This record gives sequence, structure tokens and C-alpha cells, in this order.
Amino acid sequence: MDMPPQQSGSADADPPLILHLGREELVIRQRYETISIINDLLIGSWFLIGSFMFFSPTLSYAGTWLFVIGSIEMLIRPAIRFIRRVHLRRYHPGMPGVGDGGHDF
Repeated sequence: MDMPPQQSGSADADPPLILHLGREELVIRQRYETISIINDLLIGSWFLIGSFMFFSPTLSYAGTWLFVIGSIEMLIRPAIRFIRRVHLRRYHPGMPGVGDGGHDF
């Protein structure tokens, strides 16, 4: 009796992104989570640098712009989460965990 092929796991659904850097390889798995982490690091950086710039009156204008950039990136975070949900539902409508709000990335 022929057995139906087993469905592949979520690893095949989102194949890793592989970048070659000389003799080294950078393998990025779970792209949306990685993008969200990078976005969060940038948000923290903009607000921290902007905060220090407010100590100097001559740098406060630039510091204000860093706060604006950080605020825009805070809006990008829910957009990343939304795109992730739409992407997973489109390709894997029955995948468990897609509809729950368990992840914050």
C-alpha cells in the first residue's frame, strides 16, 4: 500500500536565507522574527542616542529627529507582525499557532 507523502514541517515553509561572506555562511532562519529583532535594536538605538543628544542644546534638533525615526520604527513593528500572519495564513491556513497572539514579533 502506498503511503501519502508526509507533510513537511514549518522549516520548509520558511526556508533559511543563506548569505555567503567569503568562506563563511550567514544563515537566517525565521525571517520575520529576525527582522523584528533588528527593528527593536534600531528603535532602542535611536531613542538612546537621541536621549544623549538632548544633553547638548546644539544636538537637540538631531535628537528630535532620532526620536521621530524611532517612533516610525515602532509603527513598523505591528506591520511586521501583520505581514507574518498574512503570509502564514496564505501558505499554511491550518497551521497551529497562526491565529493565536502568542508571539510578539
